[in-house]
Amino acid sequence: MTAVASKNGRTAAIMAFAALAMLALAFASVPLYRAFCQLTGFDGTPLRAEKAPGAVAGQIGVRFDANINQDLPWKFEPVQETVRVAPGARTQILYRATNLTARTTTGQAVFNVTPEIAGPYFSKIECFCFSEQTLKPGQSVDMPVVFFVDPKILDDPDTKNIDEITLSYTFYPVEKPETSR
Repeated sequence: MTAVASKNGRTAAIMAFAALAMLALAFASVPLYRAFCQLTGFDGTPLRAEKAPGAVAGQIGVRFDANINQDLPWKFEPVQETVRVAPGARTQILYRATNLTARTTTGQAVFNVTPEIAGPYFSKIECFCFSEQTLKPGQSVDMPVVFFVDPKILDDPDTKNIDEITLSYTFYPVEKPETSR
C-alpha cells in the first residue's frame, strides 16, 4: 500500500506541476508572441532598428492609417496620409493625437504593416508606439515615427513588386490606478 500511495503522490505532484506550467504559459503567450513577431517581422509586425542602411534607387509608397479603440476618447490621425520613399532612406513622419476629454488619459498604440509579407522589410528607428502616451485634457501632440524600408525588399521575388505598404496603428486605453491623496 505504501508503494501505491507513493506512486499516486508522485503522479499527483507531476500533474499539479504540469497544470501550473500550462497556466504560466497561457499568461506568457501574448508577450511571447509579441516578442516573436517584433523579432521576426511575422504577421506584418515592423522590426526595430538603430539606423537606416542608406537609400538605394527606386521608390515605394507608404500609406499611414490611424484607428482608436472606442473606449479611448481621442482623435488620432496621420499628419500626412502617404509618402514615397527610397528603400533604405531614413524617413520621419508625424501622427497627431488629441485628448477630447476634460481629464488626463493614457493610451498605447499597437501597429502592423500590410501586406504582411512586407513586415520583415519595414523597420522603425523611433516610434510613439514604443511607450504609453499620456495626454492632458484637450492636449494635442505631434508624435514622430522614424522608419525605413529595407532595400532587400527589392531582391525578394515575393516582395519586389510591392508598390505600397500601409503602416497602421490602433490606440487603446491604458488604465492608470488612482492615486490617493
